Amino acid sequence: MLKKKMPIGIDDFAEIVTQGFYYVDKTGMIKELLDNWGKVNLFTRPRRFGKTINMSMLRYFFEIGTDKSLFDGLEISKETKLCDEYMGQFPVISITLKQVTGRTYEVAEQNLWKQIRKAARKYPFLLKSDRLDDVDREDLNELRTAEGMIDDSLAVLSDILYKHYGRKVIILIDEYDAPLQKAYENDYYDDMVKLIRQLFGYALKSNESSYFRELPGCMRNSIESIFAELNNPKLYTLLDDRCDERFGFTDKEVGNMLDYYGLSGYHETIKSWYDGYQVGRNDIYCPWDVINYCDQLINESDKKPKNYWANVSENNIVYQFVDMADETTRYDLETLSEGKCVDKEISHELTYKDIGESIDNLWSVLFTTGYLTQRGRNEDGTYKLAIPNSEVRSIFNQQIKKWFFASVEGGLQGLYKAIDSGTVEVIEEQINLCLKTSISFMDGGNTEEMKESFYHGLLLGLVKGRRGWVVKSNREARNGRADIILIDRSKNTGIVLEVKHAVQFFCWRKRRRKDCGRSMTRIMMSISLALISTRFQSLESPFINGSARW
Repeated sequence: MLKKKMPIGIDDFAEIVTQGFYYVDKTGMIKELLDNWGKVNLFTRPRRFGKTINMSMLRYFFEIGTDKSLFDGLEISKETKLCDEYMGQFPVISITLKQVTGRTYEVAEQNLWKQIRKAARKYPFLLKSDRLDDVDREDLNELRTAEGMIDDSLAVLSDILYKHYGRKVIILIDEYDAPLQKAYENDYYDDMVKLIRQLFGYALKSNESSYFRELPGCMRNSIESIFAELNNPKLYTLLDDRCDERFGFTDKEVGNMLDYYGLSGYHETIKSWYDGYQVGRNDIYCPWDVINYCDQLINESDKKPKNYWANVSENNIVYQFVDMADETTRYDLETLSEGKCVDKEISHELTYKDIGESIDNLWSVLFTTGYLTQRGRNEDGTYKLAIPNSEVRSIFNQQIKKWFFASVEGGLQGLYKAIDSGTVEVIEEQINLCLKTSISFMDGGNTEEMKESFYHGLLLGLVKGRRGWVVKSNREARNGRADIILIDRSKNTGIVLEVKHAVQFFCWRKRRRKDCGRSMTRIMMSISLALISTRFQSLESPFINGSARW
């Protein structure tokens, strides 16, 4: 018997169910949405978790004139009363903001107009509707030609459809946050926030012509961002039980698919590689990975699992944290790669503008975008975050850890270059930059000897991080003992560092709104260095053997 095809790259519900593609039935989402009624419903899920196909399914179910046979035999068809009341009963405006991008705000705005124009051009017959007046027809014609004001375009189209059909409109906006991410990356974020906020304000809040609105995306982006003008939307996040199995595949759904194709022997492999996302109460597989791997297994039974999701996931949003990484970040990434959990706070209130303010926000971004999942909540409100599966672990090991580790190691490159230059003042400057961000002036102890020992050890640790250097501490020479000796074998060079403790006092005014006269004193430590750079004729120099006079 000829098996159904895998729906790779197919996002249209009708095409999947009528053109011989395998469909994992998610139509139960319709009843769940209507039972948990919300005027504005916001879903947040990672990329490639089935958001677009679900929006297409909703459109075909509710839209006036739909082919009702599309839903024959599916879960929702068992709800006969609900189907009689809702199926094919509403005008639907369905747009995607995925392509609302561009290097400039003007280009992105034009791409948004293309989506509005496409939605308006579905209804050419309305230009002759006897239920519309001349103003309505003029407004519709402006929408069809991308003229007029874009701010209230969806609201105007809703009003026109409501007047013609006498039924309130359902609005579906897929990838609602995509324009904000692209705008942030291309430095026109504030302008795009203003535009999307106004567009949604008209269409989603003060729109009496709309029945309900559906918006899936990756991040919530609330606070001062696009939902500032709205009443609180009903949220369906990765932490919510409602609709937890409507995006992505459950273990039962994957098992049924594998049985259908005779691939049951691969269940554990697929589970290890592509399962592990904890959504509400359910354990969820990434659907994009499952269908791609199954498609390859159908043709090549010995095909090994591989990383499909990395090629479609957004890495830019993660990469912007790289420069903020420190040793704590490195330790946490190592812990995750070992299959362990890290305890972190998760914020759903982040905007794209807030994301880069703190390395702590990294964990919320990794969670909402699918790089991490949660394994429970602690008493203090933090979540136990973990890498969900083998696929994402390979992304961590091959990409993310490499980025962040390079950043941590690269943070000392300024010091290493300064030492290479032999310029004492530059070396002091670089060392003090390290000290300002890592220690307190109390760390050195109470005596001069303790302070010098502390800084000696600290500097020793800093220079030990450079590859290719041989580092020796307190090694006896002929007439004394050098604090630190560096041997750069690649350049046949030796460097001697002498550490001396010095205290410098810096005072400045701290201006306050009510008390401008109060001063504060800050004590900063510096290290004075004596540096000697010597060319040796060979690595068997008496200096290196500890017998040189210096």
